[in-house]
Amino acid sequence: MGDYSAVRPGTDLPRYARDLLRVHDAVLAGGRPPHRPRALVERSWSRVLGLGLDPSRANARDPLPAGEVERRRRVSGLAPVIGDLLRMAEDAAFLLVVTGADGTILWRAGPTALRRRADRLGFGEGALWTEAAVGTNAIGTALVEAAPVQLFSAEHFEQAQHAWYCSAHPVHDPRTGDLLGIVDVSGPALTLHPAIRVLVETGVRLAEARLWRYHADRLERLRRSAAHVAGTARGPMLIVDDHGWVAHASGVSARERIGAPSACAPLAVPGMGLCLAERLPEGWLIRPAGPHTAITATLDVSLPLLEVRGDAEPWRTPLTRRHADILVLLHDCGPAGLTASQISHFLYGDAAHVVTVRAEISRLRRAIGALVATNPYRLAAGVTLDVRR
Repeated sequence: MGDYSAVRPGTDLPRYARDLLRVHDAVLAGGRPPHRPRALVERSWSRVLGLGLDPSRANARDPLPAGEVERRRRVSGLAPVIGDLLRMAEDAAFLLVVTGADGTILWRAGPTALRRRADRLGFGEGALWTEAAVGTNAIGTALVEAAPVQLFSAEHFEQAQHAWYCSAHPVHDPRTGDLLGIVDVSGPALTLHPAIRVLVETGVRLAEARLWRYHADRLERLRRSAAHVAGTARGPMLIVDDHGWVAHASGVSARERIGAPSACAPLAVPGMGLCLAERLPEGWLIRPAGPHTAITATLDVSLPLLEVRGDAEPWRTPLTRRHADILVLLHDCGPAGLTASQISHFLYGDAAHVVTVRAEISRLRRAIGALVATNPYRLAAGVTLDVRR
């Protein structure tokens, strides 16, 4: 992840803010700045200028109605841990903001005076805080970069935001790798302290750990509620949740996760072959569709389309181009497999997209079952893949 701090310890903040203002004004006027901005900031300014935003005014905020904000809060994957996050702002001299995955502010906490200042900026609940809406800012830039971002003073695109610092960190669903939202700490620029970055990182890690414990508790409830099914069903079987996480295994080597079940299509499970999913009150019962466990699959890269064969009728699913690229990599590397860092190098040319790779593979496994094994990433044992290029 690297050090994404906007300032080094011991920096003279007022002097640095004046220096950044000269850089900001020169770059946005098309002139020669005294020095180049940070690479992350330079990329963001380039994107925002391409969108035609005006740095001299507050660009569109258009906050959502309170009722819609409340609805989004209820369905947010962060709802179970929001209390833990908001406690970070108790007796603090900063604002804590939590957004949804699209960058809409859903929760905000902090001192009354600072909230009033933020209101004048349009930095309130229901506002969309993306680069396209409000220019370079830690929340929106973290969404684009898929990485933590800290900005200080005139690194922000809009002049009205120069009086602020912002330190934003994405938070992901530990079950799926999907982005749930952004946790951001903001305050007056000249109060930025190196500990702010650590505070945000720690809050996100604690939230993700709490989400994982919440997930484990739900699996235990599923295991108990389906105990009668597990005790009477014959042959190899799995009981899983809606995301394919295994609560109980019988007659087959226990695995952590398979693909997301569906009543409409067979599911490929290494060691069980093609399987059928039966809905339970709180999860799914997974059983083989036939007696053989071998799985063969063909990837047509030109479409891209994956066909999976076993005892049942062939099962076909379209793939995204990125998911097809990942499958080709795993096919070519053989049983040794690849790390997320290695896949990032192959796909993006560097190791800076590890989080994106993990999320992509999580989505791929949800689509095609457990054909892809983890630690390291590779084709699962017993799976034969033919790649048609």
